[in-house]
Amino acid sequence: MTDAQLRGLLLDCLKLWEVEGGIVVRDNDLAIQTGTGVFTVARANTDMRPLRWFYQTPERAAAGRPARAAPSVVALLSGLRNAMDGAGGNRLRVGSGWPA
Repeated sequence: MTDAQLRGLLLDCLKLWEVEGGIVVRDNDLAIQTGTGVFTVARANTDMRPLRWFYQTPERAAAGRPARAAPSVVALLSGLRNAMDGAGGNRLRVGSGWPA
């Protein structure tokens, strides 16, 4: 996934999560500016695989804590949505519709 593709995905996610913000691609990471502060996303080095991403929240940065690790883009998006208090949306339930 390129930085441009990741930026596009994150912009779409911000809309879905109902979070106002913008994203800037920087030399070593992406900065997501929201009303609550700046979140960052950085790629893990290839020698750290299966780890793929690190993300930092404003709260963790202010406390001097290291960025959180995410092994996949799904884990990255889930962690960011939770940290941003993003809307979860409706969940699909599959079943017969009959009471149990």
